Amino acid sequence: MSKILVLLSGGIDSTSLLYAAIKKVGAENVVALNMYYGQKHMIEIECARWQAEHAGVEYIEKDISTVFGGLEDSSALLVGSTKKIAHESYAEQLKHTDVVSAYVPYRNGMLLSIATAIAYAKGCETVAYGAHADDAVRRNNGEGTAAYPDCTKDFIDAQAKAILEGTGKKVALWAPLWNKNKSEVVRYGLDNGATREVYEHTHSCYEGVRGGCGTCGTCIDARNALDAWPETEGLIQN
Repeated sequence: MSKILVLLSGGIDSTSLLYAAIKKVGAENVVALNMYYGQKHMIEIECARWQAEHAGVEYIEKDISTVFGGLEDSSALLVGSTKKIAHESYAEQLKHTDVVSAYVPYRNGMLLSIATAIAYAKGCETVAYGAHADDAVRRNNGEGTAAYPDCTKDFIDAQAKAILEGTGKKVALWAPLWNKNKSEVVRYGLDNGATREVYEHTHSCYEGVRGGCGTCGTCIDARNALDAWPETEGLIQN
């Protein structure tokens, strides 16, 4: 992997992956790509900009919100949606629904397609994708659909094959977090050079509340993950 493009949302997972990419190939060989797709929590974009500048990597930002125009009522995460963000854990949500309230239909497939095209054009041999195990948890004791169907191992494997084939084997997919829960993702980031200051400049809340609302699914996961380690304990107070 001589040059890596990282899909950088500004959240915990992609930020952890950013530092792993930097450790692997050096900041000068990392490109961070952020995309606005119409999500409510635009604070993440500010965090992505900070992360890229702080880490000293090339940063690209794209507005693809028109691609998701008209899909507002399919996801509570999109601006203009009449749906409400669920204020309970993913596990609780999956007791009464197939996917979580923040799932945007095939969002990650779209993001990976765009990222792959940019990676190819920029001479990056790898696209780094931060899906992790908690986002792929399945309902009905593992037999039902996943919280985010575009975060599962099956999805990742299919995308990896499509990306490799669709670029004439010039670009590969790297998704090293797929089997890690969120606390393990934080540990992975810390072990690869991320610091408390780095995680202070991430955003997870799907309500878009600075510092986190504390009760949406991603706030719950983020707080538990950060509190698991002395280096990041107490970062989310709500």
